Amino acid sequence: MKAPPRSLAQRIQDTRRRLDEDVDAWVATADRAGTPYLVPLSFLWDDETLLISTAAGNPTARNLRAGSRVRLTIGPTRDVVLIEGSAVVADGITDEVADAFAAKTGFDPREQRDYPYFHILPELIQAWREVNEIAGRDLMVNGKWQT
Repeated sequence: MKAPPRSLAQRIQDTRRRLDEDVDAWVATADRAGTPYLVPLSFLWDDETLLISTAAGNPTARNLRAGSRVRLTIGPTRDVVLIEGSAVVADGITDEVADAFAAKTGFDPREQRDYPYFHILPELIQAWREVNEIAGRDLMVNGKWQT
């Protein structure tokens, strides 16, 4: 028997926990021709943005610089958090933030050659477990948590 749908407050609480505790997300971008690119990347959540890093020459970095639109998913298909937003190159990352990223993810981009950081600002966050949670799945709309 399926569990009853979670309340909005519970979904937001669960989603914030996932953002704090999960390490990896599937990150989807597309080039100007519309060719999609999907890659798993580690992230750090700071209560407002997700911080990612990837090699400057790979399609994800090129796509984010060219168009900034991004979609991420966290978790398994039966407990998914879907995030849509925009990305900017995160210039001027402090040592404190870079250390926090490395500690959480087990990967330090500073040890690589030409691995820029990107801030992803969520505009839409959805979460659901089963079909009974499809209704009410919008937790953040236009960058604002729902109440």
